[in-house]
Amino acid sequence: MALDFLAGCVGGAAGVLVGHPFDTVKVRLQVQSVAKPLYRGTLHCFQSIVKQESALGLYKGIGSPMMGLTFINALVFGVQGNTLRALGQDTPLNQFLAGSAAGAIQCVICCPMELAKTRMQLQGTGQYKLKSKNYKNSLDCLVKIYRKEGLKGINKGMVSTFMRETPSFGFYFLTYDCLTRYLGCEAEDSYIIPKLLLAGGMSGIVSWLSTYPVDVIKSRLQADGVGGVVQYQGILDCIRKSYHNEGLRVFTRGLTSTLLRAFPVNAATFATVTVFLMYMRSEDNKIRGDLSGCEAGSAIQQPSSF
Repeated sequence: MALDFLAGCVGGAAGVLVGHPFDTVKVRLQVQSVAKPLYRGTLHCFQSIVKQESALGLYKGIGSPMMGLTFINALVFGVQGNTLRALGQDTPLNQFLAGSAAGAIQCVICCPMELAKTRMQLQGTGQYKLKSKNYKNSLDCLVKIYRKEGLKGINKGMVSTFMRETPSFGFYFLTYDCLTRYLGCEAEDSYIIPKLLLAGGMSGIVSWLSTYPVDVIKSRLQADGVGGVVQYQGILDCIRKSYHNEGLRVFTRGLTSTLLRAFPVNAATFATVTVFLMYMRSEDNKIRGDLSGCEAGSAIQQPSSF
């Protein structure tokens, strides 16, 4: 379990560092006003943030996902693995169910973390140097929200987060399992790294495509009230008003930057986790004098064995 925990942390950190700039662009595009849009598209948003806020503007709010990394990865891989073992058979349906269970449980940490990330990412939009900061960092953001709104405030968007994470993690682990089996990922394969990168990246894309409209609603709900004006009374009200004002296109806003982010982030995460485990287990087996007991191939094929 300690090795699984470390592997999840290392892999998650790699994914966050690679993908956070894309996530900042996604959030900005998702919540901007349709009447007075600041950005024309993904590339323009990226360029504007760098020009107006410096390259560090792309990493606003990174403290929140970094803080939640340890617990989220421990929960995801731990719950997914134990659920799959409890189900008894490693079938596609069980992979989906185990992944869904992992996604549902980690919402407890994911929702407050993403709330802080979203609020930090929107702070000082279009300003190179902030004249005043509402939040010093992600932890300060959560503390202030809690003092003002209580537990309900820091769990804002929980239902929409649950609706997004539960099926998306099911598709995530199912896709990775199917692709690694199809590609024949084995430890002795000279092309193991490219195969892992491809499988991890495609898993991320499939996962996001499966629930992206829900993510748009979640971002809007968590950003609602930042400027002092509350627009939405709940999920259905947010869906209705968003569709009425902007049409169906609103539910794909920011999708380009999300998919651009999804592939490298999940490729980096899964490849890092797998290589880390292969190396650590190999070292452990050398110490024990049991070079044949690593079973890295099954670790690659089944994320549950991470």
